[in-house]
Amino acid sequence: MNKILVIPSIDIQDQKLVRVVQGIPELGCIEYKSDPIEMAMIWRAENAKCLHLVDFNAAHDHTKVNFEIIRKICEAVIIPVELGGGIRNYEDACEAFELGVARVVIGSMAFENPREFIKILDEFTPNKVVSAIDVIDGEVVTRGRQIRTHLRAIQFAKFLKSCGVKRIVVTDVTRNGMMNGPNIELSKQIAEITETKITHSGGIGGYNDLIKLQLEASDYVDSVIIGRALYENKFPCQKIWRVAESGIFS
Repeated sequence: MNKILVIPSIDIQDQKLVRVVQGIPELGCIEYKSDPIEMAMIWRAENAKCLHLVDFNAAHDHTKVNFEIIRKICEAVIIPVELGGGIRNYEDACEAFELGVARVVIGSMAFENPREFIKILDEFTPNKVVSAIDVIDGEVVTRGRQIRTHLRAIQFAKFLKSCGVKRIVVTDVTRNGMMNGPNIELSKQIAEITETKITHSGGIGGYNDLIKLQLEASDYVDSVIIGRALYENKFPCQKIWRVAESGIFS
């Protein structure tokens, strides 16, 4: 049984640390008291190997209000930081890397402007450009999870594979931020069809969900992004989120 890397998520809106229900601010936004930079340093102290940042302002309004926060997070930790949200063209990708992020996570642009996406992929390599598939009822959604594309997730995954993508972040939007259990089958299906590396996102509500993912999907999924469950202490103790990495299930 393979180990699964646990990646804490830091969601930022209006320079604050938040948790957005299903990734859509209009459905509800939980604001946490911790500063995003302070939180990044805490996760680093907890031995996190990577951080996942989401810029909701950039994703929905294409604004740069959080850029300085993102830059300071990258400067404050010595682990890789990946950034998703609002990367709509080549210039956006360049600017993200200038902030200090190790890799960018691109979803909508790959669907809306595949030529530009391939340009970014070729320029920065698949090691630094990760694809994201946000899914509702098997259908890909874009633009901050607000637009339904009528394209099946499996079809889109095949297209991304043909572009040269090496890693895909798979999110069942209906599970994201809800802590109601992970959609393991979706991640497994995309892994089997594309034979790419898969980062699972969405639905982890606590210790049992992490165990289930480890036991049922470690041959398909090598990492998992966890947000709300970490911030709201849904594990037996705050350090137990590293249990998957420790390999004690294997």
